[in-house]
Amino acid sequence: MHSEDTRNLVIAIAIIIAMYLGYQIFLVGHVKPQPDLRTKQNIESSEEAAKPQGSVQGAAVPTPMEAASTVEARGTVLQRSPRIAVRAPRLRGSLRVEGGRLDDLTLVGYRQTVDKDSPDVVLLSPNGTEEPYYVDFGWQPSRGSTIPVPGADTPWQTDSKVLAPDQPVTLTWDNGQGLIFTRTYSIDRNYMITVVDTVKNTGTAAVSLAPQSSINRIGVPETKHSAIIHEGMVGVFGKSLEHVSYKDMKKKWADQQSTADAGKPVVTHQSTGGWLGITDKYWLVAVAPKQDELFYGGFDYSRSNGRDVYRSTYAGPIETVEPGGTVRTEKHLFAGAKETKLIDSYEDEYGIVNFDRAIDWGWFYFLARPVFWLLEHIKALVGNFGLAILAITVLFKLAFFTLANKSYVAMGKMRKLTPKLTALRERYKDDPVKQREEMMKLYQTEKVNPISGCLPMLVQIPVFIALYQVLMVSIEMRHAPFYGWVKDLSGPDPLLVTNLFGLIPWHPPGFLAIGLWSLIMGVTMYVQQQLNPPPPDPVQAKVFRFLPLVFVFLFATFPVGLVIYWTWNNLLTICQQWVIMKRHGAFSQT
Repeated sequence: MHSEDTRNLVIAIAIIIAMYLGYQIFLVGHVKPQPDLRTKQNIESSEEAAKPQGSVQGAAVPTPMEAASTVEARGTVLQRSPRIAVRAPRLRGSLRVEGGRLDDLTLVGYRQTVDKDSPDVVLLSPNGTEEPYYVDFGWQPSRGSTIPVPGADTPWQTDSKVLAPDQPVTLTWDNGQGLIFTRTYSIDRNYMITVVDTVKNTGTAAVSLAPQSSINRIGVPETKHSAIIHEGMVGVFGKSLEHVSYKDMKKKWADQQSTADAGKPVVTHQSTGGWLGITDKYWLVAVAPKQDELFYGGFDYSRSNGRDVYRSTYAGPIETVEPGGTVRTEKHLFAGAKETKLIDSYEDEYGIVNFDRAIDWGWFYFLARPVFWLLEHIKALVGNFGLAILAITVLFKLAFFTLANKSYVAMGKMRKLTPKLTALRERYKDDPVKQREEMMKLYQTEKVNPISGCLPMLVQIPVFIALYQVLMVSIEMRHAPFYGWVKDLSGPDPLLVTNLFGLIPWHPPGFLAIGLWSLIMGVTMYVQQQLNPPPPDPVQAKVFRFLPLVFVFLFATFPVGLVIYWTWNNLLTICQQWVIMKRHGAFSQT
């Protein structure tokens, strides 16, 4: 391939990557779930078929939950049954005594929007509300047994009124047939809840039971459904991470209905060590059993009262409780914000295998984590993530200073050669082979490597993608302010040029929502373009002239922190490139 063609190919790759990211944000990111067009009869029959029966490889499968037939206000549902208040520094809510279900949690300090008066983020909600999301724990008897075990309506007994750090809650229930069930909830000062279930056998016959839990979500939360960030079922089994989106769960379930596995959980795993749950972009609800014990985990889907029901289910191996004996199981429930340091600390404290993968760093995990680490440490020094982004850009510039200098020297020489290259193209325009031969001779004579001018761009692309991932997935960037009108570095620029900075009462959709920072970035890109040697081909020159404008639209929906990074990087590049090229006389002959 000709050297100039190679240079153009590199630039094209950069454009394709930017277009791909833009496509994921403002096209894929705004795809709405399609309505269910099946008939009522089909829905009812599929609901029945979706119910798992029996066991998975010897372990009990949690009974599927049914969505409430009516939807009521959250406050109304919460007042309907006795509750134990949850009072932790970072969690508020309640535990339903009936059923021992954890279905009411709010994250203290995380607001729904950047507005200071915005309410806190609601994580869990009871069945019967608009967005039910809750966690059940319990036991399941072995196949064929009819012995009563705790369920969603079990009338547990307790004297506790509040669950708080250093103030655990204990529930008890006697099944009337010789088994006494006890469940103890304890909570730390962040987002980890420890659940200890015990069964005491006061009867005369041995009983076989399996511990279980399920994380249940009814309906799909309103998300952008981006292909870059996973939301839905998530788990680590052994050491393998598995993601299954809401959409894929429905598809897998539909495909399964025509097979012999119909009625079983859609995805099942047997593992020693790991965890599983349901994840949002910033929030996670996950159960982690003891890491040295075998467990059976799965993801499931069903239909109930016309609504989608998604579940992550855990089941331990069947335990035999001898007469006079007791069995005990312990599980950890994480319900909160996916803060990087906190997730890492829980992984270390409890030995939870690959718990850090709960944060979707993507394919560029090996780059994104170091970039985030560096940003956090710089932010601790300068006090602002926006300033940290500016500082890390300078550090990257310094790291690649020598490489960039060589590239800009080569670009300066290329700029000086532009008139000669243009003349060669004109002279041999009817003989492409001769034209390329003469151009290669000219490069050799002038000791110019045209490909070296592409190196800064090649280096910049992985850094750009890593920073993009950090801004998109790390909760530390959520609602992180900069200066002026930028109140959230992880969101798009709120000051829009296309509605005259708010003077016109219109919020442009998608790529038309061009922010001021995107416009500034386009200007810097245009200035930088003027420093580069223009393509000798007039058609290419015209196409490249439009690239700054194309990037303005592409960057419109990107996190504004990324646009600030790109703009600042362009400014530093302009200064460095101008000084070097002027020193080598690149402007004197053009």
